[in-house]
Amino acid sequence: MDQNSEPIPNRVAASKLITFDLEDYYPKGERVFLDIKDWLFEGIVLKEKEFRAQVENHSWDSYQDAHVAMGCSSDAIVPGWAYMLLGTKLQPFARSMVLGDLEALESHLYKEAIQNLDLSSFKDKMVIIKGCSKKPVPANAYLWITARLKPIAKSLMYGEACSAVPLYKKR
Repeated sequence: MDQNSEPIPNRVAASKLITFDLEDYYPKGERVFLDIKDWLFEGIVLKEKEFRAQVENHSWDSYQDAHVAMGCSSDAIVPGWAYMLLGTKLQPFARSMVLGDLEALESHLYKEAIQNLDLSSFKDKMVIIKGCSKKPVPANAYLWITARLKPIAKSLMYGEACSAVPLYKKR
């Protein structure tokens, strides 16, 4: 570029668009799946006495500050009380827990994070909900943040400033 030419203005940077990146709200902490399949007789039958013995002998402190998803990877029919029992043991250690897989856990964590956000700074603003992320952002998180921002924002878009997809515009 020669000295006489003007710099090319960055219209995206100069716009009034605010980017909302769900990745910024990625809940910290280790994620663990507690699979009870090996605690069942032949991996499919829960025998109460043996199951309770497994629960009592398990090292629960290894879940300190972890987010725990619990379930059974076999096709066993597990009574609800079994997971409730696990919950009583996990509660003093785990940061959070859900019944389901790691994807259900991630959705749960994001739902909590989104529900607790102060979104007042987005009032009457043009907001782009960023689409790409390096961390695992569940699809539900995009629905939840859209529902939270719609009553507040002037407009909502999805993607990047250079190629945003319009979602909503206040009339």
